[in-house]
Amino acid sequence: MQSAAPEFAQRVQTLFDAHTHKTIATLRADGAPRISGIEATFADGELTFGSMPHARKGADLLRDPRFALHSATVDPVEGAEAQWPGEAKIAGRAIRAGQITEGPDGDLFRADITEVVLTHLNDAATLLVIEWWTPAHGLRTAERE
Repeated sequence: MQSAAPEFAQRVQTLFDAHTHKTIATLRADGAPRISGIEATFADGELTFGSMPHARKGADLLRDPRFALHSATVDPVEGAEAQWPGEAKIAGRAIRAGQITEGPDGDLFRADITEVVLTHLNDAATLLVIEWWTPAHGLRTAERE
C-alpha cells in the first residue's frame, strides 16, 4: 500500500502512531470475535505487533490469522468537528515472524494487509468521508451525509 498510495498510507500511519494502544479483533476457536488491546508498530514499510506467551489473541492468530486492527477512537470536539483526525482500520492476515526480541517474551507477527480504511470528515465537516484501499482495487472514496 505504501508504494501504491503513499499519501493515504502516511495519513493512516499518523493515526495509528498518535496513540500507543490500539484494538485488535481476532477469531476465537468457536468462531466468535475477540477484541483485545494491543500495541502495533510501523517500521520499514511493515506493520508488526506482538503477543505475550499464552495470550488468547496470540493463540487465535496462530490458529486463524485473520485480524482487524483499529486505531484509537477519539470523539470529535463539538464546535471543532472539522479538526477531528478520524480513525483508521487495517484488516489482513497475521504472519508469525518469530519471537519478540526486544521487551517481553512472546510471538512477533507481521501483517499481510488486505484492506485499509480511513474515516474522517470533509473540510467543512458536513460529510463523512470513507477512503479504503485493497490490493485488488487500489484506493477508493465514498462520502455520506
